[in-house]
Amino acid sequence: MKNEYDQFHVGIHVFVIRDNKLLLGKRKNVYGEGSWGLPGGHLEQKEKMQDTAKRELMEETGMTANNFEFVCLVNDNREDQHYIQVGFMAKDAGGEPILKEPNKCEEWKWFDLNDLPQEVFVGAKDIIKAFQNKLNFIDR
Repeated sequence: MKNEYDQFHVGIHVFVIRDNKLLLGKRKNVYGEGSWGLPGGHLEQKEKMQDTAKRELMEETGMTANNFEFVCLVNDNREDQHYIQVGFMAKDAGGEPILKEPNKCEEWKWFDLNDLPQEVFVGAKDIIKAFQNKLNFIDR
């Protein structure tokens, strides 16, 4: 019997932008391997969303930020899984990205906002689309 409260996950994505370039990481040994995604990860129980953004940015890139601004929310209801994706802008990101999780990320790279890669991670596609189109919500 199916549980009436089926589980879904909350993904937190961090936009780090410098000189009109967006920081993306190439995924490795994880779902969406070979595609490019934003720094981020899962919201943990009892954790504030901005704390997740701060933690994940540091864990994945070694970069620090204390000021996160809400960008958008996507109800990412795919055939194989259901996520609530939340995007935040790191307003004061400091440092340079380093490869802190080489088992999960092949490299960090800056992409011009007008020339992003074709192979964007499925969980980040609509978050990036919302950002580019100045939308704060996508429901699919």
